[in-house]
Amino acid sequence: MEFCLWVLIVATSAALLMLGWSRSHWSWSVGFVFVEVMLCYWISNESVAVTLLSVSWSCLVIHFTSRKEDMLPMQGKAVLITGCDSGFGHNLAKILDKAGMKVYAGVLEEFGPGAQELREVSSEHLTILQMDITNINQISEAHTLIKSQIGDTGLWGLVNNAGVLGYTCDGELLPIRITRKILNVNFIAGVEVTNVFLPLIRQAQGRIVCISSMSGEVPFPGFAAYGASKAAVISYYGALRQELSCWGVKVAIIQPGSFKTNILGNQEEWCKIQKEILSTHPLEIIDAYGEEYICSMQERLNNMTSQTSANLEPVLDDLQHALVSEKPKAFYYPGPTAWAIPCLQRICSTWLFDAIFAQMFTYNNFCPAGVASKK
Repeated sequence: MEFCLWVLIVATSAALLMLGWSRSHWSWSVGFVFVEVMLCYWISNESVAVTLLSVSWSCLVIHFTSRKEDMLPMQGKAVLITGCDSGFGHNLAKILDKAGMKVYAGVLEEFGPGAQELREVSSEHLTILQMDITNINQISEAHTLIKSQIGDTGLWGLVNNAGVLGYTCDGELLPIRITRKILNVNFIAGVEVTNVFLPLIRQAQGRIVCISSMSGEVPFPGFAAYGASKAAVISYYGALRQELSCWGVKVAIIQPGSFKTNILGNQEEWCKIQKEILSTHPLEIIDAYGEEYICSMQERLNNMTSQTSANLEPVLDDLQHALVSEKPKAFYYPGPTAWAIPCLQRICSTWLFDAIFAQMFTYNNFCPAGVASKK
């Protein structure tokens, strides 16, 4: 590629990063720059590359200027958030409570550390609810309580945030028990919560906001079950968005990039699942993959944990926007990779995307024993 074109790329990238930093949207800038440089590298036609740079600049400017619409008042509105023990739900509950909303914070452990912290720092308008979303009795009890308190105003918002990752490993190795749990918690149980509370949301002409993942759009190795559950969320609530529009109910899907929450689990949980894999799978499968490869999954999880962002602000900003903007978006992509990676998948051929992905997401140097023996 000619020197002048690379100068243009560098200049445009610098401008994008500066604009993003000045508008507190640096993660989006990084995402745009990443995609444009990758594309320009693969495109030999200079006119096409220049056009691409112009389009990327225009898209970023549109993104930065698209949130100038008025926000609705928060005071007095009631919102139910699931999965408030930690992470996105926990922090969103505190933010909305401070803003004057009536917050119902569903937790898996009513007397756990996350629930206790919410009690200590929040106002009297925040209510802790014991709400395992896979337990229909607890969902019904929460519904009865909320309905008795909000009266005719209805429920303004439902944030389907509760979710599990299970374990990161090859799909063949993941115990079917965990696959079922992931699909149940991340999709089926969330749908059940939605259906129970939908009459109250319709009454308020309110909002449904769901936490999905970019793995629901892009197939990540090691995330087969988790990605499938999030793909189901995207498809189901995309249809629900259209079906509920005539009722004045708006539906938004948040697809975050890599952020530091408790969804990845901990070393103790990983060890239990590793033992389950080694003890329950047929010897034929264990021999094909090898114990060394199976045990290397924990190294992958450790690497993933270290690469996540501790700054949850982009996700929390999008959640608030989806709940109280006059014109919420159908999809939000917080985080530098949340937009860039799905975009890369759309514009690349499958073989090229797989080749790039193999380089980007190589967590360890191990390969299945059966593959190594053939090399």
